[in-house]
Amino acid sequence: MLVKQASGSDLQKSRAKLIDDWGNPILVRGETYDLNECTVYIAGAMDGLAALSRRDEPIGELVAINSYVRYRGTGTMLVNAIVSDLRRDGFETLRLTTTNDNIDALRFYQRRGFRLKALRPCAVDKARAHKPTIPTQGEYGIPVRDELDLILAVQERP
Repeated sequence: MLVKQASGSDLQKSRAKLIDDWGNPILVRGETYDLNECTVYIAGAMDGLAALSRRDEPIGELVAINSYVRYRGTGTMLVNAIVSDLRRDGFETLRLTTTNDNIDALRFYQRRGFRLKALRPCAVDKARAHKPTIPTQGEYGIPVRDELDLILAVQERP
């Protein structure tokens, strides 16, 4: 499956899909990320999408990622393409934030080399004051309360 940076009408369609899935802006660590300002990656024929912010260089922020075709390597290919681009452009780290209920994502990212970096207890409760559409209950019936940051070093180590 080919992964490419979205452009032209594909960029408009993919951003619209991400905004439909996630809302806009994305609120992380008390900061907002506008999906219209992110680089968007497309896997296959929109089998997966990812949005990357480069504003915090040398840290790239994985703002959103969706795999619409599960268990076919779509998410892995998106992450690999992003890491490759960040490495080429001299970035040091890829960072993302997820919530305490997102057990499947925590497994996915850690199996691909990401490390837990920070835990912010009650961060989602605080974010809900600014974005009331954030659900209170998540996957597996787990209350959504906390944010977890994961990081991946993108530069090769000697």
